Amino acid sequence: MENIHQGHREKMRQRFLKSGLEGFADHEALELLLYYAIPRQDTNPIAHRLMDRYGSLTAVLSAPAEDLKKVEGIGESAAVLLKVAGQIGRKARLADAVQSCPMTDVETVGAYLLERYAGETHEIVYELCLDRKGKLLACKRLNDGGASSAALDIRKMVENAILTSASTVILAHNHPSGIALPSDDDCAATTRAAQALQTIGVALADHIIVADDDFVSMAQSGYLTPWEHL
Repeated sequence: MENIHQGHREKMRQRFLKSGLEGFADHEALELLLYYAIPRQDTNPIAHRLMDRYGSLTAVLSAPAEDLKKVEGIGESAAVLLKVAGQIGRKARLADAVQSCPMTDVETVGAYLLERYAGETHEIVYELCLDRKGKLLACKRLNDGGASSAALDIRKMVENAILTSASTVILAHNHPSGIALPSDDDCAATTRAAQALQTIGVALADHIIVADDDFVSMAQSGYLTPWEHL
């Protein structure tokens, strides 16, 4: 039985080496990936179970490791491999986005943040530290919250701006509830952040809220000075 699996695996590997993932169904791509964590088992049924549970490759690769292990056939090694594969791809895309163009407009920053928050199920606050030309100096993770809230650490935010020699800061957080609208707490936190950064001569260019495939700019919504006037 093992020889049958090995022959099939070798055909899949050669097919990949010849033309990449072109022509592979989503479950076949997962099947191939799982070879490297599950050496002596048919991974095709496991790949199908993953797709049945999550519905898409993106959902599989962004699922929590503990949840992945609930799928029959997925152990610790396979769960880690799936998480690493998803996060390496995202890390590469984020690096490309930063290098390709400066963050001088809401659309560019929004696209970057949509990728950054992909698959997150808890609220997270990020601080983007930019130089005068809009180059991203650092993306700092300020806080992790529960599924509905995350506090804003003003002191840490100011320290990050000083340590990176930032000229401008953009704050961002996600609403796992799926509604990208600022709350009263968001507005109050934004005002406090802008005032704190002003004391060290750094502008708060925006506070962007992300939810699923959507984002809202608080600057565009009138809560902050528009970008072009900074």
